[in-house]
Amino acid sequence: MIRQKIKLGDLLIKEGIITPEELQIAIEKQQELKSKGIYKRLGEILIDLGFVKEEALLKILSKQLGVEFIDLYTEKMDYEILTSFPVSLLEENLVLPFKEDENFIHIATADPLNYDIFDMIERIVGKTPKIYIALTKDILHIIDNIKKYLKAKELIKKIRQDLNETAVLSSGAIDEFVDFILKDAIEKRCTDIHIEPQKFNFIIRGRIDGVLNELFSFDKDIYFPLVSKIKLLASLDISEKRKPQDGRFSKEYDGKNYDFRISTAPVMYGESVVLRILDQEKILLKMNELGMSEYNLKRFEYLIHLPYGMVYVTGPTGSGKTTTLYAALNELKGPQKKIITVEDPIEYELPLIQQIPVNYKIGLNFAGIIKNILRQDPDIIMIGEVRDSDTLKTSTQAALTGHLVLATLHTNDAISTITRLIQMGAEPYMVAETLLGVLAQRLIRKICPYCKKIYKPEKNEIEKIKKYIQDENITFYKGTGCKMCNFSGYLGREMISEVLIITEEISNLIAEGKERSAIFQLAKANGFISMVDDALLKLKEGVTTIEEILRVVKIDSI
Repeated sequence: MIRQKIKLGDLLIKEGIITPEELQIAIEKQQELKSKGIYKRLGEILIDLGFVKEEALLKILSKQLGVEFIDLYTEKMDYEILTSFPVSLLEENLVLPFKEDENFIHIATADPLNYDIFDMIERIVGKTPKIYIALTKDILHIIDNIKKYLKAKELIKKIRQDLNETAVLSSGAIDEFVDFILKDAIEKRCTDIHIEPQKFNFIIRGRIDGVLNELFSFDKDIYFPLVSKIKLLASLDISEKRKPQDGRFSKEYDGKNYDFRISTAPVMYGESVVLRILDQEKILLKMNELGMSEYNLKRFEYLIHLPYGMVYVTGPTGSGKTTTLYAALNELKGPQKKIITVEDPIEYELPLIQQIPVNYKIGLNFAGIIKNILRQDPDIIMIGEVRDSDTLKTSTQAALTGHLVLATLHTNDAISTITRLIQMGAEPYMVAETLLGVLAQRLIRKICPYCKKIYKPEKNEIEKIKKYIQDENITFYKGTGCKMCNFSGYLGREMISEVLIITEEISNLIAEGKERSAIFQLAKANGFISMVDDALLKLKEGVTTIEEILRVVKIDSI
């Protein structure tokens, strides 16, 4: 291939990227490293010293050499070609031979002047290299994926070999395979892992920031030993495939303890297995780390420090209700208070708190436990979920007899909680007497800070929120998608919420059976901020997008 001689330092000075003084510092640093037996290219040293950003450097080289600068994540990787080269060779030279055609082997590189490696690949493949320039971090990320791909292939080969030889599940390869899947999901910030059988294969999906993403797809023969191993870990019956089962197990990865809550359900081609990942460090969350707005946080803190009555935390499954209640209990606990929880199941172990698991097999349900724990002289009771009229009745009695009761409930918003309690059998005057307040919450995805850009929303998006933002001058942002956010444009989640405090006036309206619209108007006059308004505040602050708000909340709910 044609070699071009370029003095990188002079080129960068000419383009105004660095100064002659900065070049001299970099050359001296290079000589210093060389004397210690460390060999680094000038470009790497300039980047390390902060004199130039890699993207700017590579784009200059792309222009000078006439070599195309590409985004690797828009290219389809041929893993068969990639894995035909030693991973150490790719990593050391920052090259990716990612596809080939009749005439060329296409190579992405972070060092387009490394002609020796291109010549080597040409000799191995027998085709002319076509060079592209790509970012180091993107190349290393794909090399990491190659390592995982090779690791999975190696483990699957071992599993098949072990099963052919022994037909037992004590295979070390199965254990490694389970660890491989769990660690990968943890690294990708998954909260849940879904193992789903298809007709000829099975897929593994992970819920990241509340949205499912496909992680792996494997041949069906690996599915049955994998599921059986997970069931064994969770002490489930591996021979029972017709009935749903629940269990849990614990694992330690990178010095951190994780609990995995398992649910199995029979489906057409086997069993759907869902593992919820419970990070023990989450129980250490403080109230001000939940992502709640400062205004709503103060209102909620006021509620949980009242001496007696009912406080509900509401929202759909996966909206962070349990995490919020645990954070509240962490704030309330102390040697002077007796706190008892009733949970199904216990998700996290909390110090200084007595936790009781529900066990329906022996008739130990929420209502029965609450009746008994009142004899334990508790100050505060936390109920995992109010599901039926019996649980509602006993928890209301506990609130009436001088206890602070915290509980979760599935409702769409704070004011709907009042209607739901009455539908479940509570008399309006009892709701008015015992209810202190309601926190309704959702988790909304945050724009990825690594690919966050200003953009102009489409007209139909603006129309949907127009009556809420009126003529305000708002700068809209969105994530364009990058490696850091798995190309979703979002990274992490934050709470949106509304806190309804039951004042004496609102209590009177509830006792009189007034409609929710009347309660809403009075609550708003008393400082109530709806979840829609809280979400739009995040929009104005550039935290999230219109698209995400429309996905999570019902804009015209009131």
